[in-house]
Amino acid sequence: MPSATSDGFSVRAQKIELLALDVDGVLTDGRLYFHADGSEIKTFHTQDGHRLKLLQQSGIKIALITGRESPMVTRRAVALGIEHIIQGRDDKLAALQELMNQLGLDFFQVAYCGDDLPDLAAIHLAGLGISVPNAPPYIQDAADWVTQTPGGFGAVREICDRLLEARGCWERVVETFLQGASLSDHPLSDHSSADEQG
Repeated sequence: MPSATSDGFSVRAQKIELLALDVDGVLTDGRLYFHADGSEIKTFHTQDGHRLKLLQQSGIKIALITGRESPMVTRRAVALGIEHIIQGRDDKLAALQELMNQLGLDFFQVAYCGDDLPDLAAIHLAGLGISVPNAPPYIQDAADWVTQTPGGFGAVREICDRLLEARGCWERVVETFLQGASLSDHPLSDHSSADEQG
């Protein structure tokens, strides 16, 4: 499979207009935490959140597609300005295709990251199919790229960094922060978003 620094990866990554992510095992470490009263909690990595904001500012849309339903996912997505939140869907490919039709996108314009069997078809058909090292081997084998960082520990940050590099935005991001400035003052595109601190 191509690495995130190969020419083949860059060519694919430059065409991406939508990054679709599974939640459990990608944005989280995949474990479920329950209080004694049965209520559920999830943990998210703040660095993932920061990069998702930057990626949206560069013009790439973000979608969360998850088989479970959780108000915490909605809350996290809203905090990050993510518009497309699809929950309670085990048919990830069908859910992705519905969103693509809504947005007028084709598979070559989509990057999808997942870690288990419900994600397999979407990983296989996406223009850039991505998985994580905590996924089983048969999922990783279907992906174009497997992140070095596990899900829930910065894997999404790694994905966003590579997409920003392919989009030609990364040097501008670094230079802006080296100057102590904010990307709200020097946006990556016509989109605007506040940087998440963390």
